[in-house]
Amino acid sequence: MPLPTSPGRLQRQRGFLNPNIAKFIGLSILGLGIAGALLVVYALIFINPRLPSLDLITDYRPKVPLRIYSEDKVLLGEFGEEKRSLVKLDDIPADMKNAVLAIEDYRFYQHGGIDYIGIARALVTDVLRGSASQGASTITMQVARNVFLTKEKTFSRKLYEVLLANKIENALTKDQILEVYMNQIYLGQRAFGFAAAARTYFGKDLKDVTLAEAAMLAGLPKAPSAYNPIVNPKRAHIRQQYILQRMLDVGFITQAQYDAASKEELKVRTPGSQYNTHAEYVNEMVRQMVYAQYKEDTYTQGFNVYTTINAADQQAAYLAVRKGVMDYDRRHGYRGPEETVALPANADERASAIDDVLDDHPDNDDILAAVVVAAGPKQVDAVLRSGDKVSIKGDALRFVANALSDKAKKEVRIQPGSLIRVMQDAKQNWQIVQLPQVEAALVSVVPQDGAIRALIGGFDFTQNNFNHVTQAWRQPGSTFKPFIYSAALEKGFAPASIVNDAPVSYPAGPGQPNWEPRDDEPPAGPMSVRTALQKSVNLVAIRTLDYIGVPYAKDFITGAYGFDSDKVPPYLPMALGAGQTTPLQLSAAYSVFANGGYKIQPYLITQITDSRGKVLSKADPLVVGNGAPRVVAERNSYMMTSLLKSVAQRGTGARSNSLGRADLAGKTGTTNEAIDGWFAGYQRTLATVVWMGYDQPKSLGGMEFGAQLALPIWVDYMGKALKGVPQFDQPVPDGIRFIDGEPYYDNFTPENGLVTNVGVTVVDAISNFFGWTPSQAPAPGTQSAPNAPNAPGTPQAPPPSRGAPANNFDSKLYQGH
Repeated sequence: MPLPTSPGRLQRQRGFLNPNIAKFIGLSILGLGIAGALLVVYALIFINPRLPSLDLITDYRPKVPLRIYSEDKVLLGEFGEEKRSLVKLDDIPADMKNAVLAIEDYRFYQHGGIDYIGIARALVTDVLRGSASQGASTITMQVARNVFLTKEKTFSRKLYEVLLANKIENALTKDQILEVYMNQIYLGQRAFGFAAAARTYFGKDLKDVTLAEAAMLAGLPKAPSAYNPIVNPKRAHIRQQYILQRMLDVGFITQAQYDAASKEELKVRTPGSQYNTHAEYVNEMVRQMVYAQYKEDTYTQGFNVYTTINAADQQAAYLAVRKGVMDYDRRHGYRGPEETVALPANADERASAIDDVLDDHPDNDDILAAVVVAAGPKQVDAVLRSGDKVSIKGDALRFVANALSDKAKKEVRIQPGSLIRVMQDAKQNWQIVQLPQVEAALVSVVPQDGAIRALIGGFDFTQNNFNHVTQAWRQPGSTFKPFIYSAALEKGFAPASIVNDAPVSYPAGPGQPNWEPRDDEPPAGPMSVRTALQKSVNLVAIRTLDYIGVPYAKDFITGAYGFDSDKVPPYLPMALGAGQTTPLQLSAAYSVFANGGYKIQPYLITQITDSRGKVLSKADPLVVGNGAPRVVAERNSYMMTSLLKSVAQRGTGARSNSLGRADLAGKTGTTNEAIDGWFAGYQRTLATVVWMGYDQPKSLGGMEFGAQLALPIWVDYMGKALKGVPQFDQPVPDGIRFIDGEPYYDNFTPENGLVTNVGVTVVDAISNFFGWTPSQAPAPGTQSAPNAPNAPGTPQAPPPSRGAPANNFDSKLYQGH
């Protein structure tokens, strides 16, 4: 007899076999099948024909920025909406590829574009967690989305993505798909692709990234802003550690590699510092030149511009200018904090207030913004943008001692809440500095062909993008005197010619007092041209110009040395540099001295190629011995170099002796009231000009001269640029004759046509012999040189420091140095 069945068990068995439920399940499965079939039909009939062509990836040509290189192939800068460097898959480090595969799609080489196992795993995880935390997009699907689709989260977009992924898998190999992905994906900071990201975040080529850096970069595709190591370093670090663990879990790295990489301290670049060489002014010049030819294609077609810049020389120039400007700034005292804010007592509010004020004052390379949190005569504590606290004490406070005094004015006083600038010295000690107001510029040119080796247009491009090398028309001061003497050589002068350094007076314009030029030192009487140039004596240069004639001198100088005729004044103060020139123009002029008498044209771009390396244009410079026109005789150039070597070795440029070379030549220049400070000089292989001044002309200081302002910058730069360059012994050209150690033109000797003296009377000669006071100024209206056949009768005074030459001005304003 069968055992009785319990009612509960019977009920459960009937529920399991309930035909209604079974029917419901069956109909649901059938419905899903029909819906799926209809979806496939819909996709095949309506979506598949509308899928975009794959030309964008089969012939992959993304937007690639303008890229600028030095002559030694160092990347100087980029311009474009999308920073991207195309790289072949074979050139991408294995660690970089594995890091991406580990976190984005580790089964990439096993699936056919849609990872059904990954989708199932993601669904299970999402169900268990009760939220959509797992994604299931493969790398192929991401390529489809990033190249062809928007990021809107709709069913139709997802369907397009799946179908496109399938189409891409049928058209490209796995390696080709991965290569597109590695170059196309957006990674923050306008960087597209991992090569651009490596440059942006770490300042290095992709091939050089470490395993730890690769893991950091691989974390960016998921959310470039959230895991940006510049903006969110903590979140980026957490993501990096997770990726390293993932690489270990899937067998891409060993335990030892994981241990080392997880402990590696990464050095992330700050915005704007992703290039190792500071060439911002150069980059902007190149951008303007390329844009003039290619318009908007400049920023998208991947043009590569190769310049004449030498990366090492460029960086040396940048550092020399920065140091020279900062040294000048320290000599002229502390002006006070940039801003002072109230610091709340609450710690969180205090930190927020510090962050806010630092956001308004970006760092300037190694000159960092800091907020003072404690201040006293013996120590100042300040907080940097990084959150680090620095202390300045001892001798480092001497520069700001007055600002720490109880008697300091409110706008100058350093106190808690003050926004100051700090930087580290050579011994890594912190010191308080300030952003300078003065500007400086440097340009260095190869005299043989005009190639620009280094160009610094100002102290800092982000602070002031006005390019003082090419755009600042300033009075050259005494750097112009050599051109007067070059013209005089052709009129019978020689370095040994004697010219009287004695007071002189010239009539000025109607209704104006006579122009009576003077020097900083009392007149010394008759002296040789060589001595006069060594000491930069104004009166000798003026008498020389007066003797040879202003019209002749102007025509000779503008014709031979390339100065603009309308910016060289047709009157005697031309001898003191009363005209206008730019540092670039002056460098070309001094190149004529350096190269033996040939006119060259400075140039910056050697060639432009497209993204595939095809040469689009190439420079064809004028080269000495191959197209460059001779503009002065070789003997003239030789004699001027002899004179300018005297300046560099025994005259106002004697600081250059610290370089230990005998082949340097140059001239200092300081305009009236020390508005501009210059040094223009050269070695046979390099002509370099340095300028310093204010954008709105004002005095640099009563005790400031070109020898203190510009020459130290020149020496710092040339010391590095000429390292390893052998000494050059200039051969004596034809047409030169030496008498008692001094060179003469062989047709202008003491016995044959030489201008032996100018403005020297018998009384002057006797006075000079016995060391008496030189003759007094002649009466108004008389000539400075009794033998001057071409001296103008009524010279006019020079123009102000900036602007077009004027016809008249107060003659007392210009004395020159």
